[in-house]
Amino acid sequence: MYFFNYDEPLFRPPSEAGSLIFQITIGCSQNSCKFCGMYKMKRFRIRSLDEVRAEIGSIPPRYRAQVKRVFLADGDALIYPQKGLESILDLLAETFPALTRVGGYASPNSLGTKSVDELAVLRGKKLRILYFGLESGDAETLKLVDKGFEPEEMLELCRKAKSAGIKLSVTAILGLAGRKRSAEHAAATAKWVSALSPEYFSLLTMFQRHNDDFLKLIEPLSHGEILLETRALLEGLHPQGTILRSNHVSNFLNLAGSYPKDRERLIETVDEALQHAKRDPRWCAEIPSYQEEYY
Repeated sequence: MYFFNYDEPLFRPPSEAGSLIFQITIGCSQNSCKFCGMYKMKRFRIRSLDEVRAEIGSIPPRYRAQVKRVFLADGDALIYPQKGLESILDLLAETFPALTRVGGYASPNSLGTKSVDELAVLRGKKLRILYFGLESGDAETLKLVDKGFEPEEMLELCRKAKSAGIKLSVTAILGLAGRKRSAEHAAATAKWVSALSPEYFSLLTMFQRHNDDFLKLIEPLSHGEILLETRALLEGLHPQGTILRSNHVSNFLNLAGSYPKDRERLIETVDEALQHAKRDPRWCAEIPSYQEEYY
């Protein structure tokens, strides 16, 4: 068996579970979001092209034909300089003859460094999906978490990626705004997603992990309140051709469907969960805490 010397911890979306992962950057280029504990233990850096080239070349030839998907880590692979990223994508295609798709995380910061034409070139070299953390469509909530971008700015950046033919998987976080702005957070996020209609939209749930200072700024939602916020968000969603998922380890209600076809069924699923939850002692329980190995 072959092992990479990853700079741990290493993160990837649930949908990239079967992908071969190459860590072309370390950490996140922004790394300022107050709610996020994913990369606080790392100092951001871009790995050299020689390092990445050597790692790709180290895959034994007998395994190369088995690789169909590659995920580029860490938290903001798109920030990699354009020519270097093109070289990496070319090398991946040469090394893995069955490769169909390359994916990676993208921040608003890194999307801002690429033109539509540059993104289209990357798409032509099999960079087919970017995972984008919206967190919230509510401007006040984004200020609270120190995201560094307005909702409208992020919408235009994501539209740029879509116009280049790259699929987007957008994530938002239930409970991020706390009790004070729960309604605004749900409504604004639904409006933002409806305006973009990304190919995928995923819900995460706020939880405690290296973010104690942020949790002191908000009144965390209970399990029951998270479900109510979920319902409000689903009620306001009207995207076209968007697949919705809530299959992250932080979620306690798994949702799967597409908009607009499954809209009513998804809302009914939450309503059923609400009826059960009101009889469950966890209704008033606070947000969970997860150990690193589970996230």
